[in-house]
Amino acid sequence: MPQLRLALNQIDTCVGDLTQNAETIVHWTRHAAGQGAHLVAFPEMALTGYPVEDLALRPSFVEASRTALRTLAGRLAAEGLGELPAVVGYLDRGEPSAPRYGRPAGAPQNAAAVLHRGEVALSFAKHHLPNYGVFDEFRYFIPGETLPVIRLHGIDIALAICEDLWQEGGRVPAARSAGAGLLLSINASPYERDKHDTRLELVRKRAQEAGCTTAYLAMIGGQDELVFDGDSIVVDKDGGVIARAPQFAEGCVLVDLDLPAAAPEPPSGVLSDGLRVDHRTLSADPLPRYVPQTLGGEAERLGDLEEIYTALVVGLRAYVAKNGFRSVALGLSGGIDSALVAALACDALGAGQVHAVAMPSRYSSEHSLADAADLARRTGLNFRTVPIGPMFDAYMESLSLTGLAEENLQSRLRGTTLMGISNQEGHLVLAPGNKSELACGYSTLYGDSAGGYGPIKDVYKSVVYQLARWRNQAAADRGQTPPIPENTLTKPPSAELRPGQVDTDSLPDYDILDRVLELYVDQDRGREEIIAQGFDESLVTRVLRMVDHAEYKRRQYPPGTKISAKVFGKDRRLPITNHWREGR
Repeated sequence: MPQLRLALNQIDTCVGDLTQNAETIVHWTRHAAGQGAHLVAFPEMALTGYPVEDLALRPSFVEASRTALRTLAGRLAAEGLGELPAVVGYLDRGEPSAPRYGRPAGAPQNAAAVLHRGEVALSFAKHHLPNYGVFDEFRYFIPGETLPVIRLHGIDIALAICEDLWQEGGRVPAARSAGAGLLLSINASPYERDKHDTRLELVRKRAQEAGCTTAYLAMIGGQDELVFDGDSIVVDKDGGVIARAPQFAEGCVLVDLDLPAAAPEPPSGVLSDGLRVDHRTLSADPLPRYVPQTLGGEAERLGDLEEIYTALVVGLRAYVAKNGFRSVALGLSGGIDSALVAALACDALGAGQVHAVAMPSRYSSEHSLADAADLARRTGLNFRTVPIGPMFDAYMESLSLTGLAEENLQSRLRGTTLMGISNQEGHLVLAPGNKSELACGYSTLYGDSAGGYGPIKDVYKSVVYQLARWRNQAAADRGQTPPIPENTLTKPPSAELRPGQVDTDSLPDYDILDRVLELYVDQDRGREEIIAQGFDESLVTRVLRMVDHAEYKRRQYPPGTKISAKVFGKDRRLPITNHWREGR
């Protein structure tokens, strides 16, 4: 059987940075060539970054992408890499001849190209366009209608882009009909909790349907709310794992494959779903037999909590770096949410780049101040205290607020203080709100919701505690000081805006609350369905009413790392003015 050394490059790119993305592609192509690779691949839209969102609608950006692709092809050849075919994702446009799918002629396409000998040897566009969750690809793109196949060293290799594997039909059965020896899919599949298991089963199933070895190349890094976790996979035609890459790690997965020889006559014609074969021969003859050096292997999987924690660290680090910040600031209250955010920030950026501020009021307990200072000592972050009492007294003298307005004033003074420090010193302010609080509106606009990024906005409160305990245990296992004080983990959570206040004054127990929220927010279950799961009717009605009435607050909350199937914002988009109430 013919042999092929495949190089799958899990790389991190940045939307719009065509120059640096091209540099990254050249760097890893050079690396793959040095390892004797015969085919090198990069993730979906690697040249432009992903997702480009409305940048796809700017003709200037589309043309810049097309120009950058041709320039990249020429540069690879000029640097002696032209004989190594490279599959690169980029932004293209359709034929300018006629409108299709309700879009004007020359509409954008999520595309990829095979670069070889200084030219674009073949290009193709994504066939299945996702239009759910964070994906709006029908808004931007028109689909491709070909099955791209390259013949390389006597092997026919079918090519696909991300959703082409996630949806039934299309290029997977077409690859079988074309007799492909390898199906290579390039992807930018965002991280979700527990998705790695789904992804592996998907790739196995599609390999069996395609009847050939299947390689699934994924992106890593962060882009706004999205995190990409890598986890590239190669399986044989029966679904057996040949190679599996590390999670959240940039690098090259190199694997030697024995693959079926291509048929004498190249595939042609129209196949499944009306896809027309677009075949290019790059090299017809198999390589001389060589001794395989990289037979694959599976990288160790992260545990569930370590995986989530790592995703949060990667997302925060990427957002800070890619938006030109060097440091962050946050309010450190002694509570569990700000403690976890502080630990994440220290792990993402280094403690020297984290500036924490304690802002006590007349209701702040001594143990909260002590816990905040203890965390600062444990982590080594920068710590200062700015009492808000004098500010509060000045406002109260002018406004004479009472009740909830008085409580919220304290939170807003803290938000203003942090934003002032941010303006003065150039830090990005981190908002500490968790998903449970955001769901129920248990936050203060322009107070604890103030900031540029919300690292745990997609983490339910019960999981916040789990992550904090995991982080402490991980430190202990390494012989390090656990970052989060034990008292922070064990005391009842409280906003400390009035004497003796605890969260359960306003919210149900978090373990119960989070289970109801997961059904309503993440799974879109209705009131009666949730009650049928065994939850108290009055509790369900109360929780759903709080969620429905808090939409206007969530709309104004900063972006934050997505770890679930349905994050507030990109995934879950409901009208603010809305008289349909599940909890009425």
